[in-house]
Amino acid sequence: MSDRRPSDIARTVLETETNALSQMREALPDAFDDVIELLLATKGRVIVSGMGKSGHVAAKIAATLASTGTPAQYVHPGEASHGDLGMVTAQDAMILISNSGETRELADIIAHCARFSVPVVAITKKPRSTLGRQADHVLTLPDAPEACGIGAPTTSTTCTMALGDAIAVAMMELRGFEKENFLAFHPGGTLGAQLLKVSAVMHTGEELPVVTPDTTMGDTLLEMTAKGFGVAAVVADNRLHGVITDGDLRRNMDQLMTRSAGEVATQNPMTTSPDTLLVEALGVMNTNKRTVLLVVEDTGALCGLVHIHDALRAGVA
Repeated sequence: MSDRRPSDIARTVLETETNALSQMREALPDAFDDVIELLLATKGRVIVSGMGKSGHVAAKIAATLASTGTPAQYVHPGEASHGDLGMVTAQDAMILISNSGETRELADIIAHCARFSVPVVAITKKPRSTLGRQADHVLTLPDAPEACGIGAPTTSTTCTMALGDAIAVAMMELRGFEKENFLAFHPGGTLGAQLLKVSAVMHTGEELPVVTPDTTMGDTLLEMTAKGFGVAAVVADNRLHGVITDGDLRRNMDQLMTRSAGEVATQNPMTTSPDTLLVEALGVMNTNKRTVLLVVEDTGALCGLVHIHDALRAGVA
């Protein structure tokens, strides 16, 4: 049993893996650019496979690729030998992960790729291994020790994961994959919520409390009450001219019912656009102690209304 403190063991592990990542950064595999060029030209999907710990890493790499604009899928090598090879077509590209390059379970996949001319990218520490020699491109992992004394996959899986991230990010940038695209693949995630635009949650059409400048305040109060947002938008000639809030009502309490909406409204109100990120609109509301923002087009036309509760319901906090 070790007499070292757990924190000392942790620091040793992190130092070992950090050194390996630094080594890989300084000596990035020569084939990296060619691999990216191959994957960008792939008409089908990027299939990623590996056995054991490499399989878990392969699944993560496939998921990262798929979520950042590169169609990808993980195939388990054991299942591949029992029918799942049908998922791999001549339009695809294959990434096979094996630290030793001698993983027996990959044999059927390698043979299938050779038969149907599916290009193979190997990620391995042994470029002259069986896998390395059969692959079209080899991304060689650094010759660094595992972080544990018994040789369990630790440093090697960390480096493979990092290399997969490098592939995914390079593909993402070269494809021009933007935040808007990411949102389409992550509508239920926290990050997806942060990328929602005002247009995704705003109220429109008959839900909007709209009056004209010459609408009586009696009718304006009815409109405000019916729509339930505590405001009324004053619109004329298809353009927003002002807004009436509870504060405007209090400031004009004297002879309120003898006035028109145009006389009571605050001119040039604070607004937002439909393309504004919802989190930014929420920030404006919080900073200015508002619960509602009217949404207008570039032309000045009213197109919606966003309430602070809409942002909270969408997961933007």
